[in-house]
Parts: sequence; structure tokens; C-alpha cells
Amino acid sequence: MASLLSVQCVASMRKCGGVIHLGVDRRRYRSKTASSSEYLHQSVVPTMHYQKSLPRLPVPKLEDSIRRYLAAQRPLLDDDQFRATEKIAQDFQSGVGKQLHEELVAHDKRNKHTSYISGPWFDMYLSARDSVVLNFNPFMSFNPDPKAEYNDQLVRASNMVCSAVRFMKTLRAGLLEPEVFHLNPAKSDTDGFKNFIRWVPSSLSWYGAYMVNAYPLDMSQYFRLFNSTRIPKLGRRDELFTDEKGRHVLVMRKGNMYVFDIVDRDGNMVKPAEIQSHLKYILSDLTQAPSFPLGVLTSENRDVWAGLRDKLIAAGNAENLAVVDSALFCLSLDDENMKDHIQVSHNMLHGNGCNRWYDKSFTIIIAKDGQAAINFEHSWGDGVAVLRFQNEIFKDTTEKPLVHPGSTPTLAVDSGSAVRRLQFKLDSELENGIKQAKVNFDEAVSKLTIDAMEFKKGGKEQLKKSKLSPDAIAQLAFQMGFLRQYGQTVATYESCSTAAFKHGRTETIRPASIHTKQCSYAFVFQRGKQSIEQLRAMLNECSKYHGQLTKDAAMGQGFDRHLFAMRFLANIKGQPLHSLYTDPAYTAINHNILSTSTLTSPAVSLGGFAPVVPDGFGVGYGVHDDWIGCNVSSYPSRNVHEFLQCVHKSLEDIFTVVEGKPLR
Repeated sequence: MASLLSVQCVASMRKCGGVIHLGVDRRRYRSKTASSSEYLHQSVVPTMHYQKSLPRLPVPKLEDSIRRYLAAQRPLLDDDQFRATEKIAQDFQSGVGKQLHEELVAHDKRNKHTSYISGPWFDMYLSARDSVVLNFNPFMSFNPDPKAEYNDQLVRASNMVCSAVRFMKTLRAGLLEPEVFHLNPAKSDTDGFKNFIRWVPSSLSWYGAYMVNAYPLDMSQYFRLFNSTRIPKLGRRDELFTDEKGRHVLVMRKGNMYVFDIVDRDGNMVKPAEIQSHLKYILSDLTQAPSFPLGVLTSENRDVWAGLRDKLIAAGNAENLAVVDSALFCLSLDDENMKDHIQVSHNMLHGNGCNRWYDKSFTIIIAKDGQAAINFEHSWGDGVAVLRFQNEIFKDTTEKPLVHPGSTPTLAVDSGSAVRRLQFKLDSELENGIKQAKVNFDEAVSKLTIDAMEFKKGGKEQLKKSKLSPDAIAQLAFQMGFLRQYGQTVATYESCSTAAFKHGRTETIRPASIHTKQCSYAFVFQRGKQSIEQLRAMLNECSKYHGQLTKDAAMGQGFDRHLFAMRFLANIKGQPLHSLYTDPAYTAINHNILSTSTLTSPAVSLGGFAPVVPDGFGVGYGVHDDWIGCNVSSYPSRNVHEFLQCVHKSLEDIFTVVEGKPLR
């Protein structure tokens, strides 16, 4: 336990990567008086037990990165373009690239507490001046509670707040089960192994897990889940602010902002019936929506928002802003019912701009009909921590709800005095800023189209029986669909977590390959020219190659982060960029027209995000046991409805061949 506490103390005192983390007394979250209902569970293995011994994210060999880069460029370029790009890349590898790589490796060796990508990746997010709405914040929606009566807005909101507090307390007491990827759960996910590994020193614990084919994941991002906010800074990097002393939740309804304590002075959760009572008070408050809703400012360009925030502080709102920044999280209670998946996606991804504080680390959004989602700010962390939180919240609220339909809210204190509605002092300049922010927001979201598709003729089980990678086939369908619609193969991005390494973030899988291009042409433009066996062999080749790309990326052996980190290093030194970075082919491969991300979870019904470029698609997808789902967004230059029809047709063709039938 001593080694765990020392790791936590070091983490709480360190200031790095644009992050301010104020210390917290862990003991208050593990008090002897706290009942077991205060925790989700009580892991015998301390939460951060593996953190000290996690392997470090490797810096790939330069020649490997250049080889992978050129392989990813091949399907995107004609022969002359490729020869030019190949020559530039080889010149980079033997000259400037070699020098930058050596400096990167030396820098990495001097900073063994973190990864080579962590600093540059924080900088990329925090230096971006674009609005976080559409450009960065994604959403993941919850499945409904299986017991319909628990989907009542007040009941579900009360249970989710309670479960979020339980998660926070479990995490901060060091009792949250460490995140581990089990390849052989029968050996590693057992009481016996856990009782053994808890006694292995933290500095060796990873190796003990590795011996039984278990891979602990980095959990350094988890502390930013709660009490955290991204604060805009004028003309420079934003700041990530965390103050774990905050005991209150920020609740938004109709654009009004309320706060009340959900943790008492001893660190114990406020009684569930009181939380329910406070939320009922907010839901029944007759206060009109404000003429100038402050939340919309968080949707602005970061420099514009930073300037207006400074004006807010000068106008006497510093204390209220500090309350917002230090809140455990944001809960948005919406007054609309959701009529379908498309409305859910629009509402949870961006909403109307007024009932959100997009800068909070995460917001739980609950619509009037109880449909719920998490929208999260992306700079502080990736989907791994948020998905774990969402899974635990869903499991806890559905299996051990603390508030029930018909529960009577009880008052230890009057909700009218316990709940405070924040009121801000605004002058004409601030009012105009809010008005303009709303105009800009409405214009931006009006351009976004979202559509969804469910392919019901097959899924993961059938593909695995045919020894095909489900993810490879989904990605092939996107390549095939885009080719069918636009006659092109374009830059494609698939996110892959590198959380198996200390302070890992993500790596890029590049699904567009010479194999997917050849296969797509055969299915789309050369129908009837290949036998079923030949088409099946192409599917096998695509699957095998994509599997290798995925494995490489997960092991930190992609090329994107390596090239990015070297460019970052050159920029810091004020060194002119090598022609590799100014080559139109490099620009094109980083203009990701198909941006894709997948997740499947019993807690999540769908996830989504906007395209990362104006002429792109944002493709959220999931390959389930017997169906495949896609939730896709686009701006006006692309037709998302037609794209999904083309993807559906591509999946039909692929499954026809998998079943051994000829294409019609």
C-alpha cells in the first residue's frame, strides 16, 4: 500500500503537459465509517498497482516507420506521385529524419516517467483554436435500462449521479479494479491470481500479469475524469484544470446552471433520497431559460472564448466560474423527448448549445424520456477511461439502483437552500458575445447531417467462423462503399488505443491498403471476372493484412505518431520542416476523409463524432454477433445517406461471397 500511495502522491504533485493537478487526501475516500454502499466494489488489487511497472511506449525504428508510411501511401497515389513521395521519404530517412529520430530517442530516455507522444499530443489538443464542439468532443449513448420504469428522467438521473459518486470514491480510495486485458481469463481473472498479485511489488506487478497472459492498461488518465475542466487561454495552449476538493455537481437545465453538494465534508456520498430531492427541485423550477445562456460560450473558437472569459472574470464572475470548473462533473437535463437514433445523435453530440458546458471533462446528458449519453472533452484523455466509467455506471444503475420508481425524496435540508442557481453579471459586450456564439453555433451544427444503418444479414459470429477479422471486413466495406460512391480510394483513419503502455494515447491504423483497393475494385468494377474462390482469397488477404496493421498499432508500431513527434520536435527547435512534411502526399494522407472509430459494449447503444475534415465522413461503427451498425456524419459536400447505402451493398456482397454464393 505504501508504494501505491507514493505513486499517487507523485502524480498529485506533478505539473506537466499543460495540466494542473491539485493534491487530494486519498484517506478521506477510504474512511472506516464509509459503508460498502459508498463503493462500486472493493478490489483486492489496488487500482494503480500495475502503473509503476507498465512497459514504456516504444519509439519505432525509423526505417520501419518510413516503410509503413510508404505502404499506406501506395493505394492513394499514382505511379509518378508515389515515386516522388518515395524519393522524399528516403531522403528524410537518411538525413534530417535520422537526426530528429535520434533526438527523439534521447529525449524519450531522459523522460522515463511518461511516453514520447504524451507531451506532443496534449499540445496538439490544447493548442487547437477550433471549437471543441464537432471538432473534438464525441458522444457515447447509454442503452436504456432493461427495466422500463427506471428510465424515468428523475429516477435515472438520480441513479446515475449516485453511481458516478460511487465510481469516484472507489477510484480515489484505490479500490477500483485495475483495467486489465485478459487473454486467458481462466488463469488471470481469478480470485486466486488477484490474491497472489496484490503482494507482488508494484515495480514487478506487470511482469506477474504478463506471465499469465494478462495485460494491465495505463490508468493515468482516470484522475482527470472528475473535478476537471479545460480552460481557454488567449493565443496559446489551453489549460487542463483539476481541483479534487470540489464536492458539488453542476446541473444544467434550460440553459440555467445549478450546483449542489453530492459529497459531504467527510467524503461520504450525500443520501440518494436527498440527491433525488435536489434534482426534482431543479426539474420543477419554473425559472425561464436565460436570454443569454452562458454555456454556449464553451462552443466558441478558443481565443474568442478566452477573451470573453477574461471579461466575465473582470465583471465579477470569478467565483462562479471557479465553482463550474471544480464541479465533479456536469449533468445536463434536457426537456426534449428523443424520437429516433438520429435525434439522439444530434442531441448528444451537440444539442442546442445552451444546456451544455462543453469544457467539462465529461457531461452526462439525460433527455426527458430518460435516454442518456456521455459527451466528453477529448484533450485530457481517450475513450478507454470514459468507456470504463460508462460500463461501470450502466452496470451499477441497472443492477444496484439506489433510487427506485415511487421512491419518496426525503429532505435532510430544504432543496431550495441546498441547491444554488448560479447567476452571472453580464454587460453589453458579454451579451453580444453570447448572442454571436449562438449564431456561430447554429450555423456550424446546421451543416451537419447524421444517418445510421443496421446490416442484419450477418456479423461477428459468421465472420469468425469463416476465419475473417470482423473489424477488417467492416473497414473493407467502408473502402468498397466509398469507391462505389465516388470512384476513389482516400485517406482513412482508424483509432487504436496504446493504453497497454505507460501514458500511451492512440495510434492510427491505416485501413486503406493495396489489398483493400484491389479487392474493392474486384467487387465494384470487375463483377463476374473473378471466381468465388478468388474473391474469397482477396477477403482473406485483406483480413490478414488488417490484422497485422492492428497488432502493430496496438504495440506502438504505427508510423503516424512517430512522424508527428519528430515534426513537433523540429517545430520546437525552430528547424525548417523537411519536404516530407510539405509533400502534398503527406498533407493528403493526413486529410482523413474517412475517420472511423469502433466500440461495442453492453452499456453503449451508439457513439458518434463529426467528420474531421469538411469533405469527410465521421464513421462510428460496431460489429455485433449477428449484425453490423454504423452511425455516420457528414457536411454538405458529402452524401451520407448514399454512402450508407453503398456500405450496405458492399456488406451484402461480402457476406454473399463468405457464404460461397456468386455475386448477382
